[in-house]
Amino acid sequence: MKTANLYQDIRYDESKPIVSVLFETDFTKEVRIAMQHGTVMKEHKTSFPVVVEVLEGSIDFGTQQQTKYLVKGDLIALEGNVPHDLQATENSIIRLTLTKYDNAKRVKQVTES
Repeated sequence: MKTANLYQDIRYDESKPIVSVLFETDFTKEVRIAMQHGTVMKEHKTSFPVVVEVLEGSIDFGTQQQTKYLVKGDLIALEGNVPHDLQATENSIIRLTLTKYDNAKRVKQVTES
């Protein structure tokens, strides 16, 4: 059994999102992204499907086709190889679920370049 708390030890950075791997299982990787109002995750993509859940706050979730305004409680599923970006419209906590085949380090690299 593995446990984590999505709201514990939250910290924000005015220059970039803060990515924390909560835990990995045999089938998923659970990641928390804390985004201060105005911070951006530049356009990126992965070969695998992802699920994004807004736990607190709100974000603009953009794809090549459209931008969706997501608020607390909203979920969005995205197929692999779809370029997307995120911008926090207020301080936000996001849960990202990756498949076991994806790499959580990739998510951190998006925020650091």
